[in-house]
Amino acid sequence: MVPRSLGTMPLMKRARALALACHPIPTVAVTLLGSGVAALAGLPLGRGALVTLAIFTGQLSIGWSNDYLDAERDRSVNRTDKPLAIGAMAAPVVGIAAVVALVLTTALSAALGWFGGIAALIIVVCGWAYNLGLKGTWLSWAPYAIAFGMLPAVATLSAIPPRWPQPWALAAGALLGVAAHLANVLPDLKDDVATGIRALPHRIGARATALSAAVILLGASTVMVFGPEGDPNAWHWAAFGAAAIVATAAVRLAIRDASSNLIFLAMLIVALIDLATFAIAGDRL
Repeated sequence: MVPRSLGTMPLMKRARALALACHPIPTVAVTLLGSGVAALAGLPLGRGALVTLAIFTGQLSIGWSNDYLDAERDRSVNRTDKPLAIGAMAAPVVGIAAVVALVLTTALSAALGWFGGIAALIIVVCGWAYNLGLKGTWLSWAPYAIAFGMLPAVATLSAIPPRWPQPWALAAGALLGVAAHLANVLPDLKDDVATGIRALPHRIGARATALSAAVILLGASTVMVFGPEGDPNAWHWAAFGAAAIVATAAVRLAIRDASSNLIFLAMLIVALIDLATFAIAGDRL
């Protein structure tokens, strides 16, 4: 039974609460990365849009399932940024939304063909595996490494004919995924510890996690600059220089405040700079 306060809540407020429960910033960030690698893979517009939608719905299912599964834990530590924790959304609604998004991403992935579809679903499986238990273990980084590493493969394996991306793209994606995990967990370390979560970041501490995220992020950019065949041009060096500046700023920020959300924002900025620069330089996966 939905509480009266929820049942009479204006539609726009319920829609906003549902949107917040999907982890909007990571969802949008990963979707943008997916769209970017689709462009770098040279996919036609329609095919690229299909890849983007498959990734987007997959991220929705991951975000909603995360909030659904963590509702009691978030409530116990008074997470005011979580709609379920403050009673702004009924748990069954979020659970149903997660299942609907899962069905949609499965259908969209199937439309990409066997190879591209399986690659897209591997990302979703990684996200659900993290939510269902790996987030509390020292292997918490592994789903992120695999999922982000597979992002370029979703695009290239959805091409006609399908092909694997270059090794440097897989490596850069995996490194970016580990950095994303470390940066994403940082603001929640204290709340996680209070509810029994013991992932890799919790084991090494906030300062080491923040510094590691910045160093790994710079490593991802290094792979993107020196990985492709041929000598790096001015655009590549510009991207690397920008990444170094942002990563350095993230390190300085980590020294002052390891729990800041700005470290995750720095990761996103570097990733988008790298993608934009590679698009301008005319590189292909």
